[in-house]
Amino acid sequence: MNILVLCTGNSCRSQMAEGFLRHWFPHWRVESAGTHPAKEVHPLAIKVMGQKQIDLTSHHPKGVELFLADPWDQVITVCDGAKEVCPHFTGLTKTRLHLGFEDPALLPGTLEERIRGFEQIRDQIETTFWNWSQRL
Repeated sequence: MNILVLCTGNSCRSQMAEGFLRHWFPHWRVESAGTHPAKEVHPLAIKVMGQKQIDLTSHHPKGVELFLADPWDQVITVCDGAKEVCPHFTGLTKTRLHLGFEDPALLPGTLEERIRGFEQIRDQIETTFWNWSQRL
């Protein structure tokens, strides 16, 4: 199975989804990318995924153009349509799916409040992607 997870910055949601999918299905090819990649994976995304024993420290944001020529079984966008415009993938794919999540990088509040917000969105991503994977 070849899975590509897309968002805009490839610093939070798509990285978390990639981390979960790689952890659960190490025999799959799973990548994530963004239309406007950030400079780094968000430190709070790394922190909250570490709480699940999934290490994102070696991950880095990648541009979607790196994957346009590759064939994909599933291309999944994770941008919340109310917050931003999700990338339109023009590459080779069998199925496109949108699973939208709020952008944790935009959460206001104290550090503790932001960490709780990242944890909530991480848990939503985990549940949603696990349920999706069980229907394949």
